[in-house]
Amino acid sequence: MSGRILPLLPASLMVLALLIKIPTLRRDWDQPLNRTACALLTVGAPINFLATPSTIASVNRHTGVVNFSAPLVFGLCTVFSGLCVVLVLQWRGGPPATVRRATRLTTALFGAATAAIVVLFVIGDAPVERLRDLDTYYATTPWIREMIVCFLVAHTLGTSALTWLCGKWLARADRALRPLRTGLALIVVAGLMDLAYLAAKWASVVARWTGHDLVFLSTDVAPPLAGAAGLLLGAGFVVPLVGGSATWLAYGQYRRLRPLWKALRGFAATQGRTVPLAWWSPVGIRLIHRESVIDDGILALAGWFDPRVHGAAYEAARARGLSEARAATVADAAVLAAACQRKAAAAHGAVPGPASGLQPYRLGRQPLTALAHAFRTSDIVTAARDAAAAAAPDPDPDPVGA
Repeated sequence: MSGRILPLLPASLMVLALLIKIPTLRRDWDQPLNRTACALLTVGAPINFLATPSTIASVNRHTGVVNFSAPLVFGLCTVFSGLCVVLVLQWRGGPPATVRRATRLTTALFGAATAAIVVLFVIGDAPVERLRDLDTYYATTPWIREMIVCFLVAHTLGTSALTWLCGKWLARADRALRPLRTGLALIVVAGLMDLAYLAAKWASVVARWTGHDLVFLSTDVAPPLAGAAGLLLGAGFVVPLVGGSATWLAYGQYRRLRPLWKALRGFAATQGRTVPLAWWSPVGIRLIHRESVIDDGILALAGWFDPRVHGAAYEAARARGLSEARAATVADAAVLAAACQRKAAAAHGAVPGPASGLQPYRLGRQPLTALAHAFRTSDIVTAARDAAAAAAPDPDPDPVGA
């Protein structure tokens, strides 16, 4: 069962990426990057499935041509290798003339290699069906030998170029672009595994040329490496597409706002402005709703903001070497935490209403996600919350001697 399912995993990832990319393709058909990405995913999705022995036998049987799967799989792999290089060239960008020249050269080289694979198979002779070891079995057969070498050379060049380009790009990519960096890292690891697969294939073929037998490298070692490489490569293309999408970015903001939303939602409810969400509500609507709840909670607490808490927290943050902007965010989060504690205590009769005699204080224009992060992680905020809690007496102390 696992032998049937595993080849479908890389295909599933690439189909997922293709489904994500199709709306963009329809809107921006004139963009070469979008067309190349969709072409790569369309070509790459069926490769691992077509390379399984059961599929090879089925394709050979239905076409009526012995070993028809060989040029089919070799050709698709070669086209895929070329598209990978073209995609990375366009992905990285640069002077348009340079990108166009590199794209045309890559297309010509891999297109010629694909055509050569088909021609060499047609003029060669491979009468015995081989489902797992065609490359080693026919390693010394005229024309079929050349077809195998053509495939291995093209695949090696393509994988080497892809791995090198992505590794170079990864080293220079902005660390803030996490989805892109993660995708590039996965592609680099996939490329290294694919190079190990190619090393096993080359070793088995060369051993056959020299009269030795290393068929196990081709039949037992290489396939798992190819499957793992395909899976990682598919994930490498999916992560930047999903991670950089508007939906995923909105979900990331929605998730990061949870600590602040959780603390303020009880106060926002008193404003009477929150609207319940249905389980099917999209993440964009959920994000807007969560931001509205937080804004309502801040408004409800405005009378409880103490500028003395802000000043003390700001000075503490600056003393630790935080920048002015980060210190201001921590100070605002501390004001919110203390206000939450004091208003909650007032609701139980532990403290009187909002403090009088204080100058009104308004929070700065900090991004809500930054405010939520400081609210959750800063020990300065925790100290302000604890100080506010300690200042409020127990509203219902136990009787002495109870």
